[in-house]
Amino acid sequence: MHALHSLHNLHRPLGATELLVSPLGLGTVKLGRDQGVKYPNGFTIPGDAAARDLLAQAHDLGINLIDTAPAYGNSETRLGPLLRGQRQHWVIVSKVGEEFEAGHSRFDFSPAHTRLSVERSLQRLETDFIDLLLVHSDGNDVAILRESGIYETLAELKREGKIRGFGLSGKTIAGGLLALERGDCAMVTYNLNEQSELPVLDYAEQHGKGILIKKALASGHACLQPGEDPVRASFELIFAHPAVSSAIIGTINAQHLADNVATAAAVIQDIA
Repeated sequence: MHALHSLHNLHRPLGATELLVSPLGLGTVKLGRDQGVKYPNGFTIPGDAAARDLLAQAHDLGINLIDTAPAYGNSETRLGPLLRGQRQHWVIVSKVGEEFEAGHSRFDFSPAHTRLSVERSLQRLETDFIDLLLVHSDGNDVAILRESGIYETLAELKREGKIRGFGLSGKTIAGGLLALERGDCAMVTYNLNEQSELPVLDYAEQHGKGILIKKALASGHACLQPGEDPVRASFELIFAHPAVSSAIIGTINAQHLADNVATAAAVIQDIA
């Protein structure tokens, strides 16, 4: 069954950018960081062979979006060599603003740090450009966008060709709306438990902006009927909204990845 259920023919535009993305993206925090992460079960960071297999499987299943960040430990540093020779197959999303050092996060949204961080990401990822760069918010979304100069710096980097689009991975409705008004994309939390940022999705739909979903599979089991599949119910909610470009799934389990792709493909085809 899974062989029939891939995402190859289901790629969609990311807002008004020229990027075409798979409806599921692969999140890579678990390739680089196992401290200070909020997962119900512990996990072991996979070695290079397992990571390479996971990326090959994602590609075979029709996933072309890969999500990383400087705050994901050594995720970017590992992805550079792992993706060598495959750059044309991937839409790479990275971030700026959050650093994770010695088990703690710190934030820096200054123009100087933004430029330094992007140059460092380019080196680590062994690429000349990053497809989409998101501000990794600490929650003070509006203040960051209005006062730090970070969006202006990202607009410069876009003009220079170092990034192809930019936006915000934020935590508030006001931040998401401002991010879309002045940028290309917002990454928002939207799942069975948490739909408060729906106005950001609605704005994106009206204005042709891109939406990436984080925490797509947050438990959410409490609101389901007995026997209902939480993954299917999650994807039915998410992909029913026309603004959604892609939902980021951070699994390192091959079976979970195949099952998620099969379920998402079935849901999207049903909605269509």
